[in-house]
Amino acid sequence: MHLRDIISVTLILFSVIDILGSIPIILAMKEKGIKIESLQATIVALILMVVFLFTGESLLKLFGVDVQSFAVAGAIIIFLMGFEMIVGVQIFKEEASANGSSIVPIAFPLIAGAGTLTTILTLRARYQMVDIAAAILLNMVVVYAVLRGSTWLGRRLGRSGVNVLRKVFGIILLAIATKLFRENFHFVVSISTK
Repeated sequence: MHLRDIISVTLILFSVIDILGSIPIILAMKEKGIKIESLQATIVALILMVVFLFTGESLLKLFGVDVQSFAVAGAIIIFLMGFEMIVGVQIFKEEASANGSSIVPIAFPLIAGAGTLTTILTLRARYQMVDIAAAILLNMVVVYAVLRGSTWLGRRLGRSGVNVLRKVFGIILLAIATKLFRENFHFVVSISTK
C-alpha cells in the first residue's frame, strides 16, 4: 500500500462520483417522498465497485479489449464528464426512478455509474488494486456521511457552493483525463502498429 497513491486515487474517485454535486438530486428525491436508505445505497455501491475492480479486466478480455485501450476510452469519458461539470451542459443522460427505492438511482447510477466503473478500471492501468480498493472504501465513508447529512449540507453549501465544487472537480477531471490519455495512448498505438 502506498499512501500517496491511495490519496491520489481517492481524490480521483471523489471527483468522478461527485457526491457533493449530487446533493441537489438527493434533496429533490427527498422532496418527492423517496426515502434515502444511506447505508443500503452505500453498501450496494461499494459491492458494485469492488466486484468491477476485480472482475472488470476479465470482462474486457472476454470482449478482446486490453486495459490500456479501455483506459484511453475511459480518459475520453472522464474528459467529457469534467467538461459537463465545468460548462454546465448535460452530455450523459441519467434515468431516475420514481419508485421508493434509493438503490436506483442513488447506488446505481448516481454513485457507481458508468463513469465511476470506467474510472476504476482505467485506474488499474496505473495504480495497484489494493490502493484502488482502499480509495473506494474511503470514498464510500464520505458518500455515506453525505447521504446521511444531505439536508444539512445542502443548507450549508447553498446552490452556489455546490456549483463552485462541481467546477473545481470538473477541472481536476480534465487534468486526470489528459494524463491518462497521454500515458496510455502511446502504448495502444505501439501495440496496434506491431
